[in-house]
Amino acid sequence: VMKFTKQNFFFLVGGMIIYVVDIGVDFWVASRYFCQGQYSWSILILCFRGLSSLTTQIFSYEWFKNDWEGTDTGKLKLIFLVHLFQCGIFIRYWFALKYGCQAAFEQASSRDASEADPSNFIQKQAIDAVTDINMLRVFKTFLKTTPQLFLQIYILMEHDKTHFYQYAAIIMSFCGISLSMVDYQISLRKSLPEKDEFRVLSKFMYVFYKLLTITSWILSISLITLLSVRISVILLIFLWICGFTWTLKQHTTFCKSTKMEYLYRTVVGIILIFSFFNIKGRRTKVCISIYYATHTVVTLGILFVYMFWKPSIIEEICFTIVGILTILSLVLGIIFLVVYYSHFHPTTYCRPQACSDEVDGVAGRKDRVKTGRLQNFLMQ
Repeated sequence: VMKFTKQNFFFLVGGMIIYVVDIGVDFWVASRYFCQGQYSWSILILCFRGLSSLTTQIFSYEWFKNDWEGTDTGKLKLIFLVHLFQCGIFIRYWFALKYGCQAAFEQASSRDASEADPSNFIQKQAIDAVTDINMLRVFKTFLKTTPQLFLQIYILMEHDKTHFYQYAAIIMSFCGISLSMVDYQISLRKSLPEKDEFRVLSKFMYVFYKLLTITSWILSISLITLLSVRISVILLIFLWICGFTWTLKQHTTFCKSTKMEYLYRTVVGIILIFSFFNIKGRRTKVCISIYYATHTVVTLGILFVYMFWKPSIIEEICFTIVGILTILSLVLGIIFLVVYYSHFHPTTYCRPQACSDEVDGVAGRKDRVKTGRLQNFLMQ
């Protein structure tokens, strides 16, 4: 049963506060690097912020346009201007807070309405509004937060001196990734009724699995970047090409227009550089095994190359600590992954009679407005 609770409302408010704080931290860190003469770091941080903001605004506006198709064009023009000034996410937070307040507080007193009608209109509006925000935050997480985490860790490893704002950026990145992943899973279960409830222990298992595997991978990429920036860039581009190609072969139909669909596939390719996502809603035992087996081989290969390419660096405590953290986070991440998918992950994505290629195909596209966008989004 879909239900937007008071707890969901407070989490929504907290998410908005963290979103604003995250913007402030980004500009603060970028300004500090700029004042120290580290112009390249400052520009990279602002580029990550700009790229993620531009991408999320494009998707947000397109969703508004699809949802409001046939309505007043004046409203759409105003919405376009707000998105043009990179403030579209705040409109979505306003709608989510408005509907969420009505669903969580005003309807709490009239229990009969919510219990008698599980698909209550206000409840559905609140859940859909929050779901859209969480989908956009997934994009932001892998277009800005994760790359920035990689950049900050690389800078810490390259330079002996550290500053408070660097740790602030790293902490905000970890918080951003954790909240984004958990909120996305909660939205997934609320939007798809056949999904099991995301319980507290499941949340911890899922967050640790994601954070540890992502951390291990970022440390590995940071190490190879210390050896050669060129090799690191080539590796990342190659991984993106692999992810993009795999996405093409899945024949996704998330967007109505072809251009937006290719933008979506491009973004998914970037996401797949850092973490596995199932974009078809099918069983992924083989795919996820291949994905993390490849990450494990590449990680071990990087550590092996490090030991023989620059043996003098072995004597440095930095490499020893980073190497141990890389292996430890990888092993623990894989353990949490296995435990999560074995005991805490729902095995059913939809009703047995409906579970087919239509989850992300033509039938899903026809019912997009009625069933919600998440039917055709990244499925876990």
